[in-house]
Amino acid sequence: MVGNDSGLKKKILDEMTVDYASTLEKNFELAKQFVRIGRDGKVEVLIKDKVGGKEQIQLYLIGKLYAKEAGLAMTDDAGNNELMEQLGMPKGSLLPWLKGLRDKNKVKQVSREKKVFHRIPVNLLESTLRSIEKKVHGKS
Repeated sequence: MVGNDSGLKKKILDEMTVDYASTLEKNFELAKQFVRIGRDGKVEVLIKDKVGGKEQIQLYLIGKLYAKEAGLAMTDDAGNNELMEQLGMPKGSLLPWLKGLRDKNKVKQVSREKKVFHRIPVNLLESTLRSIEKKVHGKS
């Protein structure tokens, strides 16, 4: 059933839709406290020593969102090998952390060309960054 209630349509568009670029812009200052992006599109997590493996994965994937938006990366997702290499994590640690994040809907798994990749949904960007900020800096 397609509704004609333009008031509801406007409410949905105004209050429920996520604008990818504006979400990245709004959270830019917060994100840059935790990640950097090289001109080659590689993401560096700045606070590896202050957060656990799950948070490192989340921050890396947040960095991928910014790298793609800047045109430095082709995609906003990362495969297991990329995460292991860039974060210096063994597979035995990475896989359980990814499963835990997926089970809690904090990252999404996507398949492409018979390979599995992971991404952080843009609607979780701010809450993820705020949670990590609170953990690292004790801010509420």
